[in-house]
This record gives sequence, C-alpha cells and structure tokens, in this order.
Amino acid sequence: MTTVQKAPVTRTGERWEAICAYADLIPERGAAALVRGRQIALFRAYDGRLFAVGNRDPYSGAYVMSRGIIGTRGDEPVVATPMHKQVFSLVTGVCLDEPAIAVPTYPTRVTNGTVEVSVE
Repeated sequence: MTTVQKAPVTRTGERWEAICAYADLIPERGAAALVRGRQIALFRAYDGRLFAVGNRDPYSGAYVMSRGIIGTRGDEPVVATPMHKQVFSLVTGVCLDEPAIAVPTYPTRVTNGTVEVSVE
C-alpha cells in the first residue's frame, strides 16, 4: 500500500494527493493507497480511465475493494467485491445489487504522468 504524506492545494481549494505513476497501474487491476488516513482503491480501466473508491467492502468490513474484479454492467464500469461479489459502480459508488449501499468515490486526474486523487 502506498502512503501519501503531503497535500498540495489547488486554486479551487481541492487537495490533490500524488499516488503513483500512471504507467505503474496495470489495466483492469486495483491498487490500494493510504491517502490522509483513508484507504483508497484505485483502478485503471483498459480504456485508460481512472477510478477511485473507498477500499472498505461495506458487506464484509474488510479493506479489499482494490482486489475486486473490474468490468462493466451495460455501459457502467463496475467492481465486484472479492469477498461476496457484490457489484459497485466505479462512477457513483452505488451497489448495483442493493442501491441503498454505496462506497465513497474520489476524483482522479493525471498530472505530468502522476496519478492524483482528491479526498476532499
């Protein structure tokens, strides 16, 4: 797991945290990062898009979302939890099997080849 220490502030007040090089992320695999005390699951899709969600599986309580299986349901990019296989939208964080349950989502961007996540 990557631990991020410093928090640069942008003009809009968002705090972007540098996580890793974009090239270090393997398409269709997750990576976990500790960002300002929060465990984040980061995913790079085959089409190059990045997604970040909370790493805690709300069903099992285990911090394993980064080990989930990513894919799609229709056009929706999703991750299936490795424990019980519930499916969550990588865009909204909502569980597609039980919409009352969700994981947090976080904005991502790439700056000069470095993946950044905002936890604000």
